[in-house]
Amino acid sequence: MRTRLLVVVSVLVVAVVVGLGIPLAMSAAAGSTAEVFTDRLGDTTRFAALAQRAVTDSDTTALGAELARYDQLYDASAAVLDRQGDVLVASRPGALAAAPDDDARIALALAGRRSPPVDTVWPWDARPMLLAEPVLVGGEVRGAAVTVSPTGALRTGVLLVWGGLALAGLVALAAAALAALPLVRWILAPVEELDAGTARVAAAVRAGRPADPVGGERGPPELRRLTRDFDAMAATVSATLEAQRSFVADAGHQLRNPLTALRLRLATHAEDLADAPVPDEVRDGPGVAIEEIDRLAAVLDALLALARTEGRVAPPVEVDLDRVLDERVATWSVLADHAGLDLHRAGARGLVVRSDPVTVTTVLDAVLDNAVKYSPAGSTIELTTSRVEGTVEIGVRDHGPGLPPEELGHATERFWRAGPDGGSGLGLAIAARGAERAGADLTLELPEDGGLRVVLRWFPPAPAVTTRA
Repeated sequence: MRTRLLVVVSVLVVAVVVGLGIPLAMSAAAGSTAEVFTDRLGDTTRFAALAQRAVTDSDTTALGAELARYDQLYDASAAVLDRQGDVLVASRPGALAAAPDDDARIALALAGRRSPPVDTVWPWDARPMLLAEPVLVGGEVRGAAVTVSPTGALRTGVLLVWGGLALAGLVALAAAALAALPLVRWILAPVEELDAGTARVAAAVRAGRPADPVGGERGPPELRRLTRDFDAMAATVSATLEAQRSFVADAGHQLRNPLTALRLRLATHAEDLADAPVPDEVRDGPGVAIEEIDRLAAVLDALLALARTEGRVAPPVEVDLDRVLDERVATWSVLADHAGLDLHRAGARGLVVRSDPVTVTTVLDAVLDNAVKYSPAGSTIELTTSRVEGTVEIGVRDHGPGLPPEELGHATERFWRAGPDGGSGLGLAIAARGAERAGADLTLELPEDGGLRVVLRWFPPAPAVTTRA
């Protein structure tokens, strides 16, 4: 951002320099041209006055010597023409050949009119400056005095002035940049502190720690107020999330004991009613209540797992997926066998990813629990691994009822259930949040032959890109 602000300031300074420099450059060229024009016009007028006697006496010897001396001193040719435009005397042969396009000025002089101002001489215009003044004798036009001056020195002078203006513009631009740099740093100091502190605050919030304040006492008052408001917001968010996690954890632990006690009492009551002469609905009541208690206990377990998943931030390490997957298959095969399911693993071995092994285990437990819960007896749960162009993939495929395509995007939302028997609605939500913290991407797929496939992918790290501030 600092570079962009400096670019903006530089563009504004360049616009000012160009806006002032171009008129100054044009004015300098016009002024230099007017100065040379005035000087040469005086010389031409003087030659016109000297030519009066030469034309009257028909003696051009003295006038020719004067023109020759002028040519030697100023390297500017001069000539006097008669009323028909023929050369009477000249400082050098072919004196007028250097300016063949200025016959209009000569025609004006022979008509008794003075030379109008010449156009501004630009550095790229190499044409000489021709001036012509009428030779008047007794009010009658008897000829014209003409001077042809090269403009090399004039154009060089204009270029030097332009170079000075350009140098002054560069100095002004450098001075503006040097003056703007401390100002830009002062303006952006709160923004840079806020940018650096945001990552720290986000990590603290995810980890459940108090967020370190960004603070900052530099910069404009408006931006300092912004950093203070951000600190207040971060503290509020941290406190709210910590209270939420604490509530979930405490509520889960506090409810476990009364639920366990209630379940034991109902189990004992069910045993007492087993042989009692009571109606069937009374005898079956404790069993139904025990099922609801087990359901509530499962929800509490899921809530605790979700709280642990969201509150855990661990540095990534090298994780041997073979060890983690083999442990999960051995653990869940017991429950799969009890439910009449076949859980087996296939695919590539020797895969390693940078992640958190505890979080990876939590994600796999949530996905496998979901697969076992919704797979019909006698079906297969397939756990596959693969590597494609640096991407490591773990897939868990069941052959259960699956999901309608329009509901696939809601399956990882908290407490969303596909139907009245859709569980607690936290299993895939836990998996999705855990995958995010494990540095992986979790997606749901609907195979053509039914069921659901949950895919966990670790992508190769992007190449480092160096950017300038």
